[in-house]
Amino acid sequence: MNWIPLEDINDIDKIKQDSIAKAQVIFKHSTRCSISSMAKSRLDRSSIPEDVDFHYLDLIAHKALSAAVAQQFSVHHESPQILVIKNGECVYDESHSGISMDEIEEIAKK
Repeated sequence: MNWIPLEDINDIDKIKQDSIAKAQVIFKHSTRCSISSMAKSRLDRSSIPEDVDFHYLDLIAHKALSAAVAQQFSVHHESPQILVIKNGECVYDESHSGISMDEIEEIAKK
């Protein structure tokens, strides 16, 4: 997996803009949570869908940014959490054991 770090508030606007051309995925990860680590490991071992960018947000290092992502995309904050962004909007979010690359790929290709 080639994660794109999400570390700056301006990255949110770029993700929204880039989502017009192709789906963008944000993975909100707590480095202190074993469930989050398991979800990340499952994603890292999965085949990556074409034409989808994967962004990694370290919740511990960037708490304010995590809150901004939740607000910008009108989702309830969870950890771990996956958001699929298309055409500037969150079209799918899932957390914990519900995080699945197959589901992400299906939503991203719609």
